[in-house]
Amino acid sequence: MIDEELLKYLESYVTDNRKATFKEVLSNRTRHFTVVLENIFQTHNASAVVRSCDIFGIQDVYTIENSYLNKVSKKIAKGSQKWLDFYRFKSEVSNTQECFSALKEKGYQIIATTPHNDSCYLSDFDISKKSAFVFGVEREGVSDFMMENADGYLKVPMVGFTESLNISVAAAIVLQDVTTRLRKSELDWKLTEQEQLEIYSEWIEKSIKNVDKYKNFFLENKK
Repeated sequence: MIDEELLKYLESYVTDNRKATFKEVLSNRTRHFTVVLENIFQTHNASAVVRSCDIFGIQDVYTIENSYLNKVSKKIAKGSQKWLDFYRFKSEVSNTQECFSALKEKGYQIIATTPHNDSCYLSDFDISKKSAFVFGVEREGVSDFMMENADGYLKVPMVGFTESLNISVAAAIVLQDVTTRLRKSELDWKLTEQEQLEIYSEWIEKSIKNVDKYKNFFLENKK
């Protein structure tokens, strides 16, 4: 529950331009699509995907960390990780299954990105359903569990000698295509007003150095 009085107080420490930017960015954020990074060990690749998520308006990123902890390079991500919501699955067992179940509970269809023969070409992908795009490492691809349980498969058309794209490049191509089409559609793809308010409040707090000091001051004087 948002304390609107506290939020108004904290807003006074943030410039009008920054607040306007937050609201503009949030008006283009979506949870209609989300991204899943499965066991990505290359920090630069994971960081580049995170940056693409921010650029194309994807608010949530799910990371499955079976063998490697997901780390984001500030140099590559350019600070984009600060404005996204991360859901990390890194227990000792069943990370993939737990992430899969969590996404299904939120109404997502699971789409494995793979050059699989039965994969749908990106240009033919139906954007109407809530979709979680799963990206795996380049050679191995997504896990057997994801391949066996995914609701669909997606591939980017390639006509050269190489058989796969770098994960960060593939993610950028996929997200640019589906979000562009999404924004031209009549689908209800935007965050709800409540979701926007909650994220806006979090961003305001992240923008204030030593914010706890200001929050405590406000709460003590409110008594």
